[in-house]
Amino acid sequence: MIGILGKKIGMTRIHDSNGKSVPVTVIEAMPSEVLSVKTTEKHGYPAVQLGTGDFKKRKKNTPKKRFIREIRMAKNTEYKVGDMVKVDIFSEGDYVDVIGTTKGKGFAGGIKRYGWKGGDSGHGSMHHRAPGSIGSNTFPGRVLKGKGMPGHLGHVRQTTQNLKVIKIDAEKNMIAIKGPVPGHDNSFILVKESIKRPKKVEKKDAAKK
Repeated sequence: MIGILGKKIGMTRIHDSNGKSVPVTVIEAMPSEVLSVKTTEKHGYPAVQLGTGDFKKRKKNTPKKRFIREIRMAKNTEYKVGDMVKVDIFSEGDYVDVIGTTKGKGFAGGIKRYGWKGGDSGHGSMHHRAPGSIGSNTFPGRVLKGKGMPGHLGHVRQTTQNLKVIKIDAEKNMIAIKGPVPGHDNSFILVKESIKRPKKVEKKDAAKK
């Protein structure tokens, strides 16, 4: 299954058939245009490039896309350049992976960035939130690679897996997914079929039951 590009609207709660309150993220799954199709024979791997969100300026009678992403496929697809992908490729009960850019939080210390415990809280401690020792003395005599240090927090690409599709509104191009997804409100995200729980596996499990 191919994915779809969308814009995160925000979080809310809806009630299922049993009256249980379910926290969901509402996503405007804007119709995505197929901009390019790659095949194994020509490019070495099968993939589809999608774009959505038009700019006002136009070039060669074709609107530029604000958000473009490439989705690799398991095999060559039947989609062609110019085809439109809509939210109806998903169904309620499907599991999806959502890829987005997390909120940027600027410069942060180690306690906020990595969850360090911190030093003693007494007035004479002099070591409340400082990083402390960052390496050894004689051997190896340097700071090891990967040492957590204060620095920029957030604004990184992140994938949240195995989120359940709770509700779909094909007329309004809206999809409600259980739980939070990365990114701030009005940010662009990619929603595609779950790698660990694809639809075909769910159908087989249902047949066995």
